[in-house]
Parts: sequence; C-alpha cells; structure tokens
Amino acid sequence: MKRLNLLLFSTMLLLSACAPPAAVRPATETSATPDTFSSPAPDRATTGSTAVNPGQPLSSRPDVQAFIQEMVTQYGFNARQLQVTFSQAHAQPSIIAAMSKPAEAKPWYTYREIFVNPKRIQGGITFWQANAAALADAEQAYGVPAAIVVAIIGVETQYGGNMGKYQVLEALATLAFDYPRRAAYFRKELENFLLMTRAEGIDPLTPRGSYAGAMGYGQFMPSSFQSFAVDFDGDGHRDLWRNPRDAIGSVANYFKKNGWRSGEPVAVPARISGNRYLDLVSRQLSPPKTRVADLQAQGVTPTEPVDGSQPAMLLELVGRTGPEYWLGFDNFYVITRYNRSQLYALAVYQLSQAISGQREQ
Repeated sequence: MKRLNLLLFSTMLLLSACAPPAAVRPATETSATPDTFSSPAPDRATTGSTAVNPGQPLSSRPDVQAFIQEMVTQYGFNARQLQVTFSQAHAQPSIIAAMSKPAEAKPWYTYREIFVNPKRIQGGITFWQANAAALADAEQAYGVPAAIVVAIIGVETQYGGNMGKYQVLEALATLAFDYPRRAAYFRKELENFLLMTRAEGIDPLTPRGSYAGAMGYGQFMPSSFQSFAVDFDGDGHRDLWRNPRDAIGSVANYFKKNGWRSGEPVAVPARISGNRYLDLVSRQLSPPKTRVADLQAQGVTPTEPVDGSQPAMLLELVGRTGPEYWLGFDNFYVITRYNRSQLYALAVYQLSQAISGQREQ
C-alpha cells in the first residue's frame, strides 16, 4: 500500500485515519495532479509548530535526538550514521502549509474529469503495452485485473510521470516533529522509512516522493511498502521507483491482501424509483452488506445483470445534470482500501474500463 507522490484534490472524500488495513497514502489525501493535496479542516490549535526552522539541521533538535536514540535502541541502527543523515536534512515549512489547507470538496462530475480523460486513457494504453508481460504475470499471481493495476498507477502518478519532488526523509520528519495533529502516524512512517531504506540498501537522503512521504509508481507509504511491496522480478530488491515490474506486482499484491475477489464485479450503474432507497445510500466506507435483491425491493435497479444474492452498497454521486447512482460490490470496497474515498474508487474503476475498452479496439 514509495517515493511517493500523493494523489491530489482530496474531495469530500471519506478519508479516515490510517488504520489496518492501511491505505497506501495517509488517509487525508487523494491524488489527481502530483503534489496537490487537501486535508480535512485543521485543528488550529495543533496544526503547526514554532519548531519549524528550515535553516536548522534536524540533528540539532532534541526531539530528533530522542528519536535517533530510539532507533538505535529498538532496531540496532548505527547512531553515528543516523546523526550524519539527519544533519543533512531540514524541516520544510511548505509541507506544513500544504497539509494544513482546508478540505476541498469537488462534485463527482468534476472529480471524474481529472482522471478519466483522453490523456490518462492513452497513457494507460501505452503503459500496458510497455509492461504487458508483467501485468499478465501479476494478474495470474494475484487475480487482480491488469486494467485495475494500470488505472491505479495512472491515477497516482500518471504512469510514473510524476512521483513527487520532496525528499521523503524531510517530508516525514517535518510531519513527525512539527505537525502535532498527525505526529504519531508520521513518526511511525519515518520509522518504517528508515527500516525500509536499511533493508533495501538505499541512502535515506535519496528517495523522493510526495509532501506526505508517499513513494514510487503506486505512491506507497513506508508502512505499505513494508507490508505489500514485492520483488516481482527476483533481483533481490523491491524498487517501486525505477522498476515498473516491482511496482505492478506490489499494487496487485496490495489488492490481493486487502480482499480482492477474482472474477467478481466492481460496480454497475443503477436506477432508482420511489423514495425508499434514501435510507440505503452509503455515506460511510464499510463492506457492502445489503443483497442486490433487497435493494431492488426498495426501488434500486441495476442497469446490468447482477446476481441478486450479491452484497452491494448504493452510491449517490453529484452528476453534471443531477444525481448519479451506482452499486458498489466487494471489489469496489477493496479499491477504497487503497484510498478511502468512493469518488477515488469509482474513478479508478471507470478509468480501468476506458483503458481496457480502447485497448481492445
């Protein structure tokens, strides 16, 4: 769930704090264009810290020194090496500013256009052609359709075209020590980042990603890297920045471990009648529990053939000309584990359908 660049334009999206199963990025982000991010309205009393000083090496700070000692004690890191590393890194106030922006709500029809457009569709076809063997192998190994993997990478980083410009160490350290609102979460991510770079033999000062520390083609946070990244080409390293095969396998593995059901549907459009459906509209992200047959009895009709025993959630979105209704199934819910947003999940699905449809033509 990466030298990461975070998905943008967080929209009215139901993003919760990262808790198992962890989202790939922090739960307050969505990615549309690289490094553009909206978070929930900040708690003005705890959003920033006067400790932010871009000219001060992180190693000179007592809180960072305490963290270094913890890494030495708990994980056997070399104290001198960590001192040298943190002496070359600095807090970045621009990251605090980006994290503290109020949430930016976008209606579905606007959000959709960010991702499901000719440029991203054509880019997906090109990426698929260039990585067809890896995508086929990942689908065989994990049961996740190639189109879904391609769409995720397209939404996250425009197929690797923009993985983020921030030094991941500085991004995570800034948020761990100068952003009290999420300090515990980002401190743990910084811990995982150092464990990751040690295991992979990477200089901690080298990786670049989003301003929240998301990395690589699929924008994995360090904890997601630790849990889901795979060495899909067998070279002994999990490289999500320069090796699309590893990135493809890792995204597919993330979906598999979060419950993807091979061969089952993701979502279908629906029509509604009467007003009994109102109480059935899903406002929170939870696994679907209501059978399609029961939804039909309340005036919800899928526009495509669906097994009546299939559990589904009813989605109500803001379309350009009025409400738009969809049924989301278990695999739709799995996509929201990557980014906790109904809009994100539906955009990924529709992009995957558009890419696979045009590719077949």
